[in-house]
Amino acid sequence: MLNLLDKIFNFLYPLFRHWGMNRNFASYISLIFNIAIMVAMAYAIYYIAKFVLVTLTAIFAQRTKTKFDDYLIHNKTTKYTAYLIPFFFIYKAVPIILDKYEYWELLFGKIVGIYIVLISLWIIRTIFNALRDYLKQKPEYSDKPIDSFVQVIMIVLWIFGVAMIISTLFGIKQSELLTILGTLSAIIILIFRDTILGFVSSVQVAINDMVRIGDWITMDKFGADGDVIEINLTTVKVRNFDNTITTIPTYALSSDSFQNWRGMQKSDGRRIKRHVLIKSSSIRFLNNDDLNHMKGIQLITSYIETRQAEIEKYNSLRGIDKSLLLNGRNMTNLGLFRKYIMQYLLDHPGLNKNMHIMCRQLQSTAHGVPLEIYVFSSDKRWANYEYIMSDIFDHIMASVIYFDLEIFELPSQIGRLDR
Repeated sequence: MLNLLDKIFNFLYPLFRHWGMNRNFASYISLIFNIAIMVAMAYAIYYIAKFVLVTLTAIFAQRTKTKFDDYLIHNKTTKYTAYLIPFFFIYKAVPIILDKYEYWELLFGKIVGIYIVLISLWIIRTIFNALRDYLKQKPEYSDKPIDSFVQVIMIVLWIFGVAMIISTLFGIKQSELLTILGTLSAIIILIFRDTILGFVSSVQVAINDMVRIGDWITMDKFGADGDVIEINLTTVKVRNFDNTITTIPTYALSSDSFQNWRGMQKSDGRRIKRHVLIKSSSIRFLNNDDLNHMKGIQLITSYIETRQAEIEKYNSLRGIDKSLLLNGRNMTNLGLFRKYIMQYLLDHPGLNKNMHIMCRQLQSTAHGVPLEIYVFSSDKRWANYEYIMSDIFDHIMASVIYFDLEIFELPSQIGRLDR
């Protein structure tokens, strides 16, 4: 190649001299001619490489069963590889074609070397992006923070890439450059603080399995209440139930408190834990007339009869004076109401009978006696869950009147004005 170009130049030199050009100017013409030939050959190599890598690879990918090569094509890996091949040719050709032009050989060598580093990094990035997309469509990896790992790897590669570019551009040894960067580590840590914290948190999230893509999380500090749709090195994206997107710093998952509903979604039921306030002044003992009247409530008819017989036997054996209702053992309207609610919950078709079913009395408050329902709905879907819970408490609030109880509520302002 070099001999051919020299022969062409020697053939044209008399013509240049005839036109009054000196040898230095003619050498520049030769330089431009050499570069033009090199660029033309690089273009030819590029189109050949593009045809082989892009066109033929696309045809090959359509015939294979694996989808990984499809993701490589989608991320344009073959296209960027086709860019790289002609620059390798130029990198090898520069010392030969520009052998007599030391300055231009050095300049072109540096420019092409830097471009090869950048293209190589970009190709590696597309390969990792293709691997990320491929793994995400696998069920066993779909909920893993793959984006975080890809970003960490690329950050490390870019650091080495930048070091190689600086080393090539200024002629600094890479070992010396890394030593300089080590001395500037404090500034680097300050600049990449969020990235470093995000990297550490991503590792913790992955190892401890704290959050997965698709998990429903609640984080009041950031106003997040919805499904995790993306986990990367610096942020976690949550699609709230109103379809807004909340962005949370990744390191916040390890430094702040949040609620993950994955356990509920994987369990056999979703918890219902809510109470009603019973007005304490409406709680009283029940006499025989009250009990005979309440025997008409079918869910607790047999319980009242059995319990009434036990109490009468106990009081009779001990000679209890029942002229005063307080004496001896008695049933209360609140206790009987709790028993009724318990039977109602056991018969409710929307509750999981294999999990806790409880109707309990909590510590009395200034607003009354809390009667809490603690159960698990068998249907965990949000709308159905809310329907089951509302159905239970509709029945509870409508039932209190049959036990001569009252639900506490603050008096309205209109009532106060009327008085």
